[in-house]
Amino acid sequence: MSDCLGLYIEDNLIKYAKVSEENNIRKVESFGIKFFDNFDEAVNQIVEETYSFKTPICINTEKPEFNFFEIFGMLNKKDREDIIKTEFENICLDKSTNVESYEKRHIYTESTENKEKIRVLHISTQKTDIAHQKNKFANLKLSAIEPIELAIVNLVKQEKDENSIIVNIEGNTKITTIKNNMVRNVKVIPIGSNEILKQIDSKENSITKSYEICKNATIYTNDAKDLQYEENDYLDQIMPTLYKIVQEIKQEIEQNLESVNKIYITGTMAVVNNIDIYFQDYFRDTKCEILKPYFISNNSKINIKDYIEVNSAIALAIQGMKKETANTNFLNKKKQFLEILNSNVTLPSFRDIKIDFKKFSRPIGIMESSLIAIFIVYIVFTLTFNNLLNKKTNEANKQKEDTQQKIATLESYNESLTKRKQRFNDLITKIEGKSEKASENKRYKNAIPELLNNISKEIPKGVEIDSIENTSNDHITIVVTATEYEQIGFFKAKLDNSRILENVISDSGTIKSEKDYSKGKIVDYIIVTIEGDLP
Repeated sequence: MSDCLGLYIEDNLIKYAKVSEENNIRKVESFGIKFFDNFDEAVNQIVEETYSFKTPICINTEKPEFNFFEIFGMLNKKDREDIIKTEFENICLDKSTNVESYEKRHIYTESTENKEKIRVLHISTQKTDIAHQKNKFANLKLSAIEPIELAIVNLVKQEKDENSIIVNIEGNTKITTIKNNMVRNVKVIPIGSNEILKQIDSKENSITKSYEICKNATIYTNDAKDLQYEENDYLDQIMPTLYKIVQEIKQEIEQNLESVNKIYITGTMAVVNNIDIYFQDYFRDTKCEILKPYFISNNSKINIKDYIEVNSAIALAIQGMKKETANTNFLNKKKQFLEILNSNVTLPSFRDIKIDFKKFSRPIGIMESSLIAIFIVYIVFTLTFNNLLNKKTNEANKQKEDTQQKIATLESYNESLTKRKQRFNDLITKIEGKSEKASENKRYKNAIPELLNNISKEIPKGVEIDSIENTSNDHITIVVTATEYEQIGFFKAKLDNSRILENVISDSGTIKSEKDYSKGKIVDYIIVTIEGDLP
């Protein structure tokens, strides 16, 4: 049987739960909430109350920071690690912080946008914070320091392809998006139970009483009109914070590429009556419910609401019992060289080595024994290092083959990508050419009516247009007739100055004499050709 004591710690509050597991059956042995003035005294009381003197303890990280990166999925482990390290260094550079001051962990999950990429959840926290937490538990069996934002997933058992959000309203609010029990996103917002409890405490002058008031508060619903006013006297302190949290969740859902099936509500403020109904009013297409640890039976003799109060502690206790989650444990140390050496090498047995201790009675016997011992040590270390060298050589060869295979795959992929890119560029060029031609045709189509309209406005009395011709592209030729040169010159100037045409020129004209029967005499008509370009 394995067990662990989970402690969720914030400000002057500790939630604790001792969880045991045997034959895949989990049981919450003891649990509770303790407000404290003296931290050491409170922890010692919890350890004594739960009989956890030799029990592993898992606590939450104080101020974890979360970042997300996307990397190419076909990279080998070393290249992945290098990219993640570089990405975080860039973040620290932007924030003007020292990358070496952080303790770092990361886990992998799927990318929803690109199946060829892997989404990396990077968690970091200050080394000074970790050291401070370790010092607090110097005399106890502290085995893990885990982010509650990830550990809370231990309480949910999702259906296949279910996409859910866990809203953990503790001191601040942690919004964890999960799918198939895998963390997809984490968002921490700086509002939560602290904001509510402090406002009530300013009136009641008791943080414990403030918490009890929250437990007894009931949010008004359409089906609860008969509630007494005094039961909801502090809703003015509770509701504004809950409304802010709801708005943050709305943003998270809007950014989610997939529809959300469920919203689980947990944490200190989950004890407020009807909080799930309040959330349901805002998220009508998503089922909202209080998070109940999936392994606790509804037939339990203990009120399920009492378990819900300490969900964070239960989740940490379960996380502390997991061996495969070492990647998120900030107490874990990297294996040293000698530990790796000892774990990978089987040393030869010494059962068959016999030493005649009677020889130690003579000086020559002692010398012989020393030489034999040195020889044995030499053989052992030679075998050990040869064994290790052969193993590492084989691993290096396999890694080399794997790398070469992946490089070949990448080169093939790159060649295919280059061909696709060229094909798309050709298509874009053709489309742009057709678009440009269509645009030019449209311009000419509209330009001619506009030209005629402008000419009709500017042509002076006494000037007649014999013909207008679009000879090539945007070149226009106009043949006009008038009885006086001045009228034609005035018209030409109008065309030029009003920018009806550009590059306006004209010939010297020809004179044609015709009899004007209305006047009864011969009249000389001047015929001039004017040319120009459409603007």
